[in-house]
This record gives sequence, structure tokens and C-alpha cells, in this order.
Amino acid sequence: MGARVVIGMSGGVDSSVAALLLKQQGYEVIGLYMMNWEEASPDGACSADADFADVRRVCGALDIPYYSVNFAKQYLDRVFSHFLSEYKAGRTPNPDVLCNREIKFGPFREYALALGADFVATGHYCGIDRANGVTRLKKAADAGKDQTYFLNQVRESQLENVLFPLADLPKERVRGIAIENGLATAKKKDSTGICFIGERNFRKFLSGYLPAQSGKIVTPDGQTVGEHAGLMYYTIGQRRGLDLGGKSGEDGRWFVVKKDLENNVLIVSHGDESPLYSKACRVSGLNWIGYIPRPTQNLTAKFRYRQGEQQVTVTLKGDGALVEFAEPQRAVTEGQYAVFYDQTYCLGGGVIEEVFY
Repeated sequence: MGARVVIGMSGGVDSSVAALLLKQQGYEVIGLYMMNWEEASPDGACSADADFADVRRVCGALDIPYYSVNFAKQYLDRVFSHFLSEYKAGRTPNPDVLCNREIKFGPFREYALALGADFVATGHYCGIDRANGVTRLKKAADAGKDQTYFLNQVRESQLENVLFPLADLPKERVRGIAIENGLATAKKKDSTGICFIGERNFRKFLSGYLPAQSGKIVTPDGQTVGEHAGLMYYTIGQRRGLDLGGKSGEDGRWFVVKKDLENNVLIVSHGDESPLYSKACRVSGLNWIGYIPRPTQNLTAKFRYRQGEQQVTVTLKGDGALVEFAEPQRAVTEGQYAVFYDQTYCLGGGVIEEVFY
């Protein structure tokens, strides 16, 4: 029997195929399902039960043992409380990034090692390189599925003894492997939305935790054009859900350009997107993965997941940095992450604290 690998299994196709590949490679594989959120959906069903049932089916087909572990309290303390405080402050957080550092590669990894794991694995689309005592986070072969953005805050030490079996596979091939091997999750839809909210109505979910305060929607010149349901429900650059159709005879769409928290006012623009474009941002809480930064460096960066890499100059300042854009960037948003890259690797990232126009 080969080295022991504990793999995080979500009940989805990616982690299912990752487990299959590890077994084919001769590892002793153990499946571990992680529950981070304890709450039934509006129809009374618990999606975690359905996901764990899929884990049972896949592990049964692969003839590997499986366990379930509950990290709901840690998730509440380390991720969800931060999520709420950021929304309260008028920012737009990304809890999936924190979940990776604070749960999947934190307590989950520690639990797996306590089970006697030589390695910990997940179904993320990314890779690992190790050389000369340095661990680096490598971009996935499938650029359209690369998930390094969500791992930018994972510390280099947390990536030791970690395997990413899907690093070199396109998503279509992963589906194909699942179908060829008759895995129960082969045709299961990919999960979307925030990790713990799933497919539920976000506005309704958030209103259960933070009281919403409605207020005015105004144009940059101060004209009132509508009423918002609560500033926390909107993000910079948002076009949908403003309910401002027909408020102007001009062509073009309304979109959010700013949130005035002090006066509880949502500022929107119509047609002209120039107010959304910025030239730089300040980031804090920099985390570098296998990279030693210089005082100033030219890198590429993403400011949201579904974005191509942009040319930037990063100048270190304290525990953060000033990030200057080679080309103006649209809708860079406080609370999100600036994630840095070179041609092959994700180098790390930091939280966007301030945007300069």
C-alpha cells in the first residue's frame, strides 16, 4: 500500500475524480467530508445531507473509507463573522478565499494529518511545485477553471504535503473520467455562489443577519432617481437589480459607482462608465507564496476571479502595497482581493483597502 492521502470530498465531480485518480496512482485514499454550515434550505432539506450521500456513493464505488467532520463553529468564528463585518462596513468580501486559509488548509488539514495522512488532497484546479525547500502554487492547465485566485491567502506552510490531482486536466476531461468510471457525481452540476449560501437568494439570506436600511439612489450630480433596499446588497459596477429602467431616455444602463455609507446613499451612473475606472489601489494583509518580494516589482494581477491578468507595478508599503495599473481597471472593489501572478505561478495577494481614481 502506498502513502496515505486524505482527500477533502464535497460531493461534487471534481473531488470525486481527484479521489479516483489518487487511488489509481497507488495511494491509500481516505475520503473526508467537511460540514461548514448547519442550516436547512427553505424547503426544509439540508443540502449537506444530499452531498454526503454522494460522497458515500462515490467512496463505495471506489472502495475507500470515508468520514465526516463538522467545522461549523470554526467557520462561524473564522469566516462568517468576518463576512458580516465587511458587509456592515459597506465592503464586498470574498468568504471563499478565507475559507481556504481558515478551514480547508487549517483545521481540515490538521484533522487529516491526525488521521495519519502523509498527504492532504483537494479537487482544486491548480498545481504545486516544490524545489529547494520552497513550495509554489502553480496555475492550472485549464485557464478557464484555474482556482488559484481563491487560494491566494493560503500560507506557503499550509501547502506542504498537499496534492492537487486535477492540476493538468481540463474540466471536460474530468467529466469524461467520471462518466467512464460510472461515478454517481458524473453529471452533477457545479455548485455556484458563495460557499455556505449555495443557490439561495442572497438578499433574503443576508437580511436574516444584518438589518437592511433603505435609502436614496442618486446620480453623481445629486439627482434622486430611486430607492435602494440597503447598501450591503450592492457592489461597485453592479448593473442588475437596481430597478431603474425607464428613468432616463438615453441609451445605456444604470450601474453602481459608489456607496456613501455615512449618508446611506447609493450613487449610480447611466451610460457613462468612466467613473468606474481606477488607476491604482492599496492592499493590506499581503501573503506571498514561495516568492520573496522586492521593494518594487512588475507583475500581473487579477482583481476578481473571472478576469484576465492585468499588468501592474507593486510597491511594498508596510504590511501592504500600492498596486498601480498599466491600464485603467473597471470596478475594482474594496474588500475583494488583488491576486498576483507571473507566467506560471500564483504569487499570493492582499485585500483591497482603497481604490484611487
